[in-house]
Amino acid sequence: MNFSVTVLPGDGIGPEVTAEAVKVLDVVGDRFGHTFDLKFGKIGGTAIDETGMALPVETIDKCSKVDAILFGAVGGPKWDKAGASVRPEDGILAIRKNLGLFANLRPVKAYPTLVNSSPLKPHLLKDVDMMIVRELTGGLYFGKPKKRWTTSRGRRGVDTMKYTEQEIERIVRVGFELAQGRRKLLTSADKFNVLESSRLWREVAIEVSEEYPDVELEHILVDNLAMQLIRDPSHYDVIVAENTFGDIISDEAAVLSGSLGMLPSASLAGVPRSDGERSFTVLGLYEPIHGSAPDIAGRGIANPVGTILSTAMLLRHSLGLNSEAKAVEDSVDGILAEGYRTPDIVTDGTGAISTKEFGDLIAGRV
Repeated sequence: MNFSVTVLPGDGIGPEVTAEAVKVLDVVGDRFGHTFDLKFGKIGGTAIDETGMALPVETIDKCSKVDAILFGAVGGPKWDKAGASVRPEDGILAIRKNLGLFANLRPVKAYPTLVNSSPLKPHLLKDVDMMIVRELTGGLYFGKPKKRWTTSRGRRGVDTMKYTEQEIERIVRVGFELAQGRRKLLTSADKFNVLESSRLWREVAIEVSEEYPDVELEHILVDNLAMQLIRDPSHYDVIVAENTFGDIISDEAAVLSGSLGMLPSASLAGVPRSDGERSFTVLGLYEPIHGSAPDIAGRGIANPVGTILSTAMLLRHSLGLNSEAKAVEDSVDGILAEGYRTPDIVTDGTGAISTKEFGDLIAGRV
């Protein structure tokens, strides 16, 4: 089968880790008889340098005509200037909004072979395997009014957390659909005790739950969830949260895996569904949750696993290739079990291999 994918390497370590993901994608094509037509585009700081825009029109065009998008990372101190009219992060925010990518999926798994890479005690990490579903296009990041101003009494700023029942319903439904194919437990995080938007969130979640009687729905205040994720992380299966809460919680949960470099994500424009044999495809953008890490860019020591596992999610959710996705995930599991590590997940300070070497090993095992 033929598929089209736009690759946006971006800034910092983005080009290094996406190169290893493309390598794995090529091997998947050879093994399973697929052709992946790759189109490369500019985004973030490198795009600003060349075009003055974080998301050039040409990149938007390339992203709107493909089956999926693979993204690296954006940003760096070069473009981190106070008062700058254009920032690298504007590119990724704009592409999410333009393509309607409202659902961010962030799987968090504690690999048995990496329990000593996490600051948590090993017994707390047993059986940790969760999916965090973050609403991506609403809430504080996009609500209006959003502004700063100065009065006679000093500076002021306002951000607005606003949600409609339609926005809540569609993201909660993503959580239920994913929970149906897992342990059938959906945890909805909110701040019901103080926020009106959270009261609406909980109300809509309860209404949608009537369509999924086989899934247990539990509610938790997000501050309590922040504690319970460390105290009893194996309890959780699928967690759904609004934009800001989901952003914070998913970064906290990353510590369970031992490194941000291990974690993938998918930003989807629809509700993912699967009958076990195949996925019902939706447009998506796939990226590791880590940033551009400019301090290690160009040194060949970045962990490519998050990007490679993001490619597995791309195969599953946007191309409907479940077997191919599992082959990539099994390869990562196998290479980790054999003891190979990049510097961020080495525990004794020795034996680390390079980004390229790690990518070669994973690709060779697919």
